Amino acid sequence: MDFTFTEEQQAAVEAAKALFASVAPDGVPSPALVPGAVAEDFDRALWAKLAGSDLLSLLLDPEHGGAGLDAIALCLVLRESAKKLARVPLLESSAAAYAVQTYGSEELKQRILPMAARGELVLTVAANGRSGHDPAELSVTARQDGDGWLLNGTQTAVPWAQNADLIVVPAHTSAGQAVLALIPRVHEGLTVADQVSTNGERLGELSLNSVRIGGADVIETDGAWDWLRDLLATGTCALALGVGEGVLSMTSEYTSKREQFGFPVATFQAVAVQAADRYIDLRAMEVTLWQAAWRISTSASGALPATGDVAVAKIWASDGVRRVVQTAQHLHGGFGSDTDYPLHRYHAWAKQLELSLGPAAAHEQALGDLLAAHPLG
Repeated sequence: MDFTFTEEQQAAVEAAKALFASVAPDGVPSPALVPGAVAEDFDRALWAKLAGSDLLSLLLDPEHGGAGLDAIALCLVLRESAKKLARVPLLESSAAAYAVQTYGSEELKQRILPMAARGELVLTVAANGRSGHDPAELSVTARQDGDGWLLNGTQTAVPWAQNADLIVVPAHTSAGQAVLALIPRVHEGLTVADQVSTNGERLGELSLNSVRIGGADVIETDGAWDWLRDLLATGTCALALGVGEGVLSMTSEYTSKREQFGFPVATFQAVAVQAADRYIDLRAMEVTLWQAAWRISTSASGALPATGDVAVAKIWASDGVRRVVQTAQHLHGGFGSDTDYPLHRYHAWAKQLELSLGPAAAHEQALGDLLAAHPLG
């Protein structure tokens, strides 16, 4: 088994580290101090830098202005972004553009991908559904109407919905087929209501009332939504890993300087054991993440479909990042709750990522269903 990253993937990591080095985790008001969203928009200046460094086009083919890399490269960059709590729709826009490249028509690719690669077109995905518990595609109905489609329903907790140019909305037909509709943010029949996430970011509740979309803006390929959902979940695991690593690094630095009885608290056995347990959590989060990203990138076969590896990764990501931030809060004492210190922000981000695209329990159920349908041995 070879865990070595390619030169291109390593180059993407180095570029990401250099770019995110200047990002301040406390660059916006604290979610603990403001009643609504911490900001009206994502970090546009950082977005422009990502575009200038070609980090928005990692997954796109060279013909569309991209580097032609894979989901592993994207996850490596997402991991670095989360260490600094970078407020950009990197996961959503990259995953949506990659889905268009993989499953969209040639006309759709030529119309969307070059602009997405340059950062001029921002995409997001309505992956939460109506409640966050039911499959997202069941929250919206899609019915063919002449040469177009009519969509009705509701999608909640859509990240960056008020700021994206296009929103990818999964929907289901009367035959039970899942389709992907690419809807402009400003469109007749579409309303976007404000919601706020656990980490203080602005979310959108989409209400679709007979939204008419041309046939060219709907991806009907079987499996496209399942694939996109798996990619989004895997990217969320990468973000959780980055948050966890940032928190553990912060905790290590603090406990090595904080003294009690004349010694750094990091030298106390109880502190060292707790930190070691969280380190093991992070390594488990990491290995399951790369397994899932590898399955998506290579379409390699396995005992279970790739969705099984994604479920395992999300179980570890959800439970692991929660344990990491809880231990960090404990080892920091009251200092960890100080709103002038960034740890509480990481805690809020960790809770948001833990629940995004389903908590551990939801993926445990999905994994159980897969094991029942594909007995091992």
